[in-house]
Amino acid sequence: MCNLYNLTTTRDAVMEFTRAFSDKAGWNEPSLDVYPGTLAPIVRVGSDGKREIASATWGMPTPPAYIKGKYDPGVTNIRNVNSPHWRRWLGPTSRCVVPFTFFAEPDPASELAGGRIPNQWFAQNDDRPLMFFAGFWTPWKGVKKVRDGEREFELYGFLTSSPSEVVSPIHQKAMPATPTTPQEVDVWLTGEWDDVKHLQRPLPGNMLILVEPPAKSAVDFLI
Repeated sequence: MCNLYNLTTTRDAVMEFTRAFSDKAGWNEPSLDVYPGTLAPIVRVGSDGKREIASATWGMPTPPAYIKGKYDPGVTNIRNVNSPHWRRWLGPTSRCVVPFTFFAEPDPASELAGGRIPNQWFAQNDDRPLMFFAGFWTPWKGVKKVRDGEREFELYGFLTSSPSEVVSPIHQKAMPATPTTPQEVDVWLTGEWDDVKHLQRPLPGNMLILVEPPAKSAVDFLI
């Protein structure tokens, strides 16, 4: 399950690819590691009908049956779109795309001392061009961290599919669903579910490779 990705690109590149009109996130970081529960940029259709970059917290509301305790850490990856819990967000007003340049999957076959599991990183190629996850977003009021109490959030998560032949040796269950062209981004953001559900598919084998970890993280572990 993908619980870490990196975004190394420019705001202008995201706006050009998605035809976004505005950046309401104020995002302009040269490199961003994104973990569950943190703010990151997404692109969605705003209330004025125009596309915008917004900031949202990674982790959609958890199905009530799976919440333990007084807080909801959120669900980062969404697979079962037939679940009543997720069906409410399948429409275009709840869809977004999530920019990334490469993402990580923990490699359970390479456990090291102390139970630490190194990540394997995936990108389109060694140049790590801009790509997008097919995502969902929603406003939400609740408790993410007990010490912070109840707050209002905008949350997001992204769709997953069966893994490709490149990802399956590392993660056998799933990989993020990834629109690959501006046209597919357009369809994801505006189309009805029957017109976009085909995007819940693994990337072809020639569109994803294993790459080295981010340069700033010589030793990159997921605890």
